[in-house]
Amino acid sequence: MSVAVRRRPVTALGLALLLSAATACASGPAPAEGRPGAAGAVAESAFWVDPRSAAARQVADWEARGRHSDAQVLRRISDRPLALWVPTGNPVPEVRRARAGAKAAGRTLVLVAHNIPHRGCGPTATGGAADARAYRAWTGAIADALGDAKALVVLEPEAVPHLIDGCTRAEHHDERHRLLAEAVDRLKRNKNTKVYLDAGNPAWIPHPADLVAPLKKSGLARADGFALNVSGFQAEAPSRAYGARLSKATGGKHFVLDTGRNGAGPLPGDRNDAWCNPPGRALGTPPSDRTGHPLVDAYLWVKRPGDSDGACRGGPRAGRWWPDYALGLARRARN
Repeated sequence: MSVAVRRRPVTALGLALLLSAATACASGPAPAEGRPGAAGAVAESAFWVDPRSAAARQVADWEARGRHSDAQVLRRISDRPLALWVPTGNPVPEVRRARAGAKAAGRTLVLVAHNIPHRGCGPTATGGAADARAYRAWTGAIADALGDAKALVVLEPEAVPHLIDGCTRAEHHDERHRLLAEAVDRLKRNKNTKVYLDAGNPAWIPHPADLVAPLKKSGLARADGFALNVSGFQAEAPSRAYGARLSKATGGKHFVLDTGRNGAGPLPGDRNDAWCNPPGRALGTPPSDRTGHPLVDAYLWVKRPGDSDGACRGGPRAGRWWPDYALGLARRARN
């Protein structure tokens, strides 16, 4: 629920200066440990902080409107690296913008590719690229735009798990395996790009053995590993344990974990009711490639904290920024 505040007039120049300050903060080195007035210490990260994220713009807007306390809390999101979900139309301008920012900062760009054909569930299976040819062109354009930049790509959230849970129709399985494997190969032609195939989470696919064959058919051998808990709320320890089991079954493949919203674990109760904007959740471990675990290559904030899961519990449609939800995640964070 939004808090009503008395708004002060803000000149265009004043707002521009605030936005400029937010941009300079986000694009430069991470703020120092124990920064005076900071909502929480921000550790140095190998990953790029986007100065144009929705969270960064919200911080600037709230500062301009006098909501300084809320703005400071929200810096727990805006000052940290968030994955860029590649536009499903023409990906080139946005990828090039992010690539330039990451290279200038000497950081690694984290991307999510989510445009596989027949992406949705049900008889029509709509969503995603129009066909295989369009998908190949799209992934090729991403790879070309990245070039030699340091990048980490989480490839196609839900695509492999949906081959197992019955969402994706059987006639599309072979094509999906082929397109995922081709995408891995195309992206890995870039010498500084790492690729992780999405593998769902332990609450979704309870038995990791069920993922082994679909992941291998989708190019896992040539990828850097797999990704777990993307857009999910599963706690860190059980996710790591699940990942270790899947790693063993796939010949020692490493993995990355989405910790953006798992600080309080999943909402108790029916899993079918717990995935969409669950209340009471919190930010998890901040993004870092220093995990202290031999199989975990990185903790990432793949689902950008504050982006809605869908039009449920009063939220906007999926992917839209929801500042009240973001503020709640940040307030309950322990890191």
